[in-house]
Amino acid sequence: MRIATFALAALAAAATFPALGQVNININVPGIVQMAPPPPRYEMIPGPRPGQVWVPGRWAWNDRDYVWRGGYWQQARPDYVYAPGRWVQASGGWRWVDDQWKPGKQKHGKHSKHDHDDYHDDGGYHCPPGQAKKGRC
Repeated sequence: MRIATFALAALAAAATFPALGQVNININVPGIVQMAPPPPRYEMIPGPRPGQVWVPGRWAWNDRDYVWRGGYWQQARPDYVYAPGRWVQASGGWRWVDDQWKPGKQKHGKHSKHDHDDYHDDGGYHCPPGQAKKGRC
């Protein structure tokens, strides 16, 4: 009987004190990743292929972590210039902006320095936009 009385008293005492705890609320905005992408990887572009455009590798988010997706060749589109996708800061996180084909002639089947800012004529090194300014490339 004494144990039952003690248990009942302990239960009543616990009920009178407010629960001390911390509540975390995470609001997930679709398409927004809270963690910044890792620095870009060095990627050697294979030799040029006529009628093809190099799509550079990128960090992709798989709902848990970033994973590297290697670059690949894609069929060029006549009268269009390829603009690679990129990670941009948005809504307190990071959002991937898909690559695009922009109207305009591509010069001699090769990239020009104006086609996109992250292509260099020094052997094909790829540095995503804005990363060089941050000293990451």
